[in-house]
Amino acid sequence: MHVRIRRIRVLGAKGYILENSYYYTRMRKIVLFMHQSLDGYCATPDGGLNWIPYNEHLQKYAEGIVKTVGSPLYGRVTYELMKSYWPGVLTDPEASVAEREHATWIHNVEKIVFSKTLTASEWNNTRVISDNIEEEVTKLKAGEGKDLVIFGSPTLALSLMDMGMIDEFRFTVSPVILGKGISFMRSIEKRVDLELITAESISGGAVGLHYKITR
Repeated sequence: MHVRIRRIRVLGAKGYILENSYYYTRMRKIVLFMHQSLDGYCATPDGGLNWIPYNEHLQKYAEGIVKTVGSPLYGRVTYELMKSYWPGVLTDPEASVAEREHATWIHNVEKIVFSKTLTASEWNNTRVISDNIEEEVTKLKAGEGKDLVIFGSPTLALSLMDMGMIDEFRFTVSPVILGKGISFMRSIEKRVDLELITAESISGGAVGLHYKITR
């Protein structure tokens, strides 16, 4: 576990040091949340996601993860997909209650996008990080609040994996073999040891897996 150590000096009335005390605060984790096929793909070659058996149970599973999020992290491509869809849900009369609630959450929450080409965004409460990635992520992890969760974004996830910045994985594994597509794990070149935290069966044949990286 990563911790910050803070030292407090307690002073008496005349400024004398009465005691030194320490307290520990947990650094925020970076968690990767990703839907995957049984053979490890997170999208079809053209970015399609229609193979995910999305139903009420899977939606509630995802909502549980959203409740742990301080800020969502995105790569540019995933961010622009979110930006093109969720703002419209806020005013869509046919949107479900759950969709409108998530649209409101994603509108208000601080969104962090990593991009070399995107310099600014008009979407509410968006921060763009283009340079000094490792330094900026270290600052984010040291901040206050809930955890930082990467939604999809395989290129960003791989970059942060290479930096040793990811702490946990939240995968939903769908009952399908895609054969080819976009993969995050197939680009990892080093062994990564994991500890299973929870495994949950989801109706429709999917499985929710929660792992932490052991270091």
